[in-house]
Amino acid sequence: MPSTTTGTPPSTDDASLSHGLKQRHLSMIALGGVIGAGLFVGSGAGIAAAGPSIVVAYALSGLLVMLVMRMLGEMSAAYPSSGSFSAHAERAIGPWAGFTAGWAFWVLLCTAVGLEGIGAAEIVSGWLPGTPEWAWVALFMVVFCGTNLAAVKNFGEFEFWFAALKVGAITLFLVLGVLAIAGVLPGTDSPGASHLTDFMPNGGEGLVIGLLASVFAYGGLETVTIAAAESENPVKGVASAVRTAMWRIALFYVGSMAVIVTLVPWDSKEVVEKGPYVAALDELGIPGAGQLMNVVVLVALLSAMNANVYGASRIAYSLVERGQGPKVLGRVSGGVPRIAVLASSVFGFLCVLLSYWRPDDVFAWLLNMIGAVILVVWIFIAVSQLRLRRRLEREAPEKLVVRMWLFPWLTWVALAGMAAVFVLMAREPDTRVQLYSTGGMTLVLAAVGYGWQKARATKG
Repeated sequence: MPSTTTGTPPSTDDASLSHGLKQRHLSMIALGGVIGAGLFVGSGAGIAAAGPSIVVAYALSGLLVMLVMRMLGEMSAAYPSSGSFSAHAERAIGPWAGFTAGWAFWVLLCTAVGLEGIGAAEIVSGWLPGTPEWAWVALFMVVFCGTNLAAVKNFGEFEFWFAALKVGAITLFLVLGVLAIAGVLPGTDSPGASHLTDFMPNGGEGLVIGLLASVFAYGGLETVTIAAAESENPVKGVASAVRTAMWRIALFYVGSMAVIVTLVPWDSKEVVEKGPYVAALDELGIPGAGQLMNVVVLVALLSAMNANVYGASRIAYSLVERGQGPKVLGRVSGGVPRIAVLASSVFGFLCVLLSYWRPDDVFAWLLNMIGAVILVVWIFIAVSQLRLRRRLEREAPEKLVVRMWLFPWLTWVALAGMAAVFVLMAREPDTRVQLYSTGGMTLVLAAVGYGWQKARATKG
């Protein structure tokens, strides 16, 4: 049942939050948010499994992500909210759906903060041998917790410069790569198509592994719709970000994968050990370029930490605003939900401690539990869009500033794609446990959310 019959409709304006994000902040968050830590850090394993066919894997998953972003953009432009897909799920399906999607995503973001902190600390301690990694993680957590406790424009300013550096670096990488492939980069010989002859070295199985790796590399694109609610013009911001998503995904993800597998043999050990971008630059023999790319990877990890603390705090705030969490998390001062920021940061740091204390059981279990959360969120987005689009067409067609292409057919195609990814995950031993663990967490959250919804309805 839609939430209009089961509880209070979710807020669409987040009036108590500040609107300190400028359009330039939002534009750069949208641009740089595509270039996530997963692209730099996680793509090496995908290349090692799929070989040159990783380009096909990223193109296929990129098409799915474009459809998801278009659906989310349609709803977020019509109903701007810091709760984003969680608020849309509540409005379209019911409070239990908003509860499930929101808290599952909160756990995902907080855990990701810890993982990204660990990755960033490993890079810095590699530059400064003897320094403890935990101390670097603690420093990063304090910095970004402090950034997010201050005015939202501080978060926006950090992300603006982080994103500018990432965009500049990957653009330069693509330019150098294309020049090298064309044979016009001084001091380098064009590899031609010599590295592409064995296009699917591990057959369909390798392509499947690469496809699964690429799907999860796209996680984090949803942050821009959360941030839009605190911008000067939420509707314009969402519409602009979504409309440019297609070329950003094609250029930064698919384009860079194509450059890497053309320049570097897919089975080179350096692709996994150093990372594909560093390996490609080392192949070109540009002095210091590999280390410079390590700086960019560090920036990507720090940017992701900053964005995930922000996103987690706003999702928690929105859930509490809709009566779906501890009221203390909804307290706002200075336009910022500071208790939610602190809670999200503490959870993230707890994940780091677990990685040291219980790496083989508790931490591994936590990682498996969040393994497929992004797919669960995407399913809620698709189902919500199917239901809300009809309602918008009847009740407020003027709010359809962004429209899903070929509705409802492409929404159903996207749902079929998500179902196919679930099937592929169930086939692979490494991802099967993630699928089951995430499924278990989702069912528990759905049961709690549904029980809360029924109890609230009875009281009403």
